[in-house]
Amino acid sequence: MRKLLLILTSLFTVLTLPAANKYDNPDTLFVARDGSAEFRNIDDAIEVCRAFMEYHKVIFVKKGIYKEKLIIPSWLTNIEICGEDRDHTIITYDDHANIKREDTQKPMGTFRTYTLKIEGNDITLKNITIENNAARLGQAVALHTEGDRLVFINCRFLGNQDTVYTGVGGTRLYFKDCYIEGTTDFIFGPSTAWFERCTIFSKINSYITAASTPADQPYGYIFSHCHLTAAPEATQVYLGRPWRPYGYTLFIYCDMGPQIRPEGWFNWNNTDNEKTARYYEYGNTGEGAKTIQRVDWSHQLTKKQASSITLSNVFRQRTEWILGE
Repeated sequence: MRKLLLILTSLFTVLTLPAANKYDNPDTLFVARDGSAEFRNIDDAIEVCRAFMEYHKVIFVKKGIYKEKLIIPSWLTNIEICGEDRDHTIITYDDHANIKREDTQKPMGTFRTYTLKIEGNDITLKNITIENNAARLGQAVALHTEGDRLVFINCRFLGNQDTVYTGVGGTRLYFKDCYIEGTTDFIFGPSTAWFERCTIFSKINSYITAASTPADQPYGYIFSHCHLTAAPEATQVYLGRPWRPYGYTLFIYCDMGPQIRPEGWFNWNNTDNEKTARYYEYGNTGEGAKTIQRVDWSHQLTKKQASSITLSNVFRQRTEWILGE
């Protein structure tokens, strides 16, 4: 009798437990702005994802324009946001640094202007556009990253000043077959980031990169087999300037258009930066790749040095988190 009572008690306990979240599985979530899927907003799909997932979950976003200011929080992992069509699946917002905050009436500042902020680790974006379409009234970030092991495949990042902010030193980012455009310092921050076969488009005469690599971090920005191009009116573009003294940027096997200035790099009006900034080039082609007039504090790698620039060396461990590796 006692055994039967225990069985009945256990059964009652199971039956009265709350039902599992129907989204706690590896299935794909679908988002469609036109209402043809379960979710109309990307943020709603992100909200139902379980914290610290051990499986890979896909949020598939159908073509459309999604005006959303998004955060993927630090407790979400292993999420992939995949667009139906890179050029027609667009996440957009329009904050800029000089908009006044409602709570303080002070300017918003650069680091609150993001369209998409990624705090979680092991997040992938594919076939999608992230845009900050604010007027040119201040810095305006499209993508703001803080997580580690982030992958961006066939994405577009559209903006003006400060389009892509790689916000935390020691984090590792991988961009492949992406398009990134902007005006000034439109790829900036302290992370280690590898850009493979990306198109980098300068909209005006200014600076492409503003790395703030920490002194103890061996690598910062690496552009491999990228295409540097520009609008017709952009004819005087610097490869970069150091936002912090030890900024690291390398262009290797890239095609550089004629918009690249002969001196290549700028010291941000501080000659002390010339003693510490780590600016390198190797094996580049195109009219902008000529090195005869480069600043004497930049460096051309030797063949041996260039051979050590590999994903495994740069990211300091195995690279299974990079799709296709």
